[in-house]
Amino acid sequence: MAKLVIVRHGQSQANRDNIFTGWTDVPLTEKGIEQGQMVGDELARMGIQFDDAHTSYMSRAIKTMNIILERIDQLYIPVYKTWRLNERHYGALSGLNKAKVKEEVGAEQLHRWRRGYSEVPPKLKHRQHERRYDRLGVKMPYSESLAMTQKRLLPYWEDQIAPRLMDGKNQLIVAHGSSLRALIKYLDQIPDDQIDQVEVPNGKPILYEFDPALNITKKTFITMDGEENGNS
Repeated sequence: MAKLVIVRHGQSQANRDNIFTGWTDVPLTEKGIEQGQMVGDELARMGIQFDDAHTSYMSRAIKTMNIILERIDQLYIPVYKTWRLNERHYGALSGLNKAKVKEEVGAEQLHRWRRGYSEVPPKLKHRQHERRYDRLGVKMPYSESLAMTQKRLLPYWEDQIAPRLMDGKNQLIVAHGSSLRALIKYLDQIPDDQIDQVEVPNGKPILYEFDPALNITKKTFITMDGEENGNS
């Protein structure tokens, strides 16, 4: 019985300031660091031994991953970084305050951009470039819907994570709100018109348990007080 724990990174400065971030690097806040420590302490209490860990190319996720692994005394396990686990690219919304965007376009449009499945936020006029992606030959998006995020995420799931779970190896993923929503949609088979109801809070782990055929046998929302609220 293999276990998968997915965690959204701790609070970032952009989360605190209500800013669209996407592929922009922003640091964790003190609260974000504490959230990572709390996740690590709870996973240590649960005694889960991970075989591999996976995270994005974004520093807020990488640092949260390092904090968790240090707290569970498993810094020695392999950590795989991939752009495919990055947050969705919010295009021209990146760097803008969400409240101000809401004033300009209305709550309904903002909700579709943030929580819808196929809605693409306003695109950038020019493609951005960063060495971290150029060196891989990866073209940074002009903007991404959740559907587009899921499309670039699933090959990594199918090639790197799913086979390990089928071999009975426990996996840890530390990523982002949108990339994890895309994964949850796939795992839980959530219809397109219902994914807007799914929220992944910062520093709130979710535990999936799988049989050898990769069928989900249990899903648990892990709380930080030692209690677990789950459903089979």
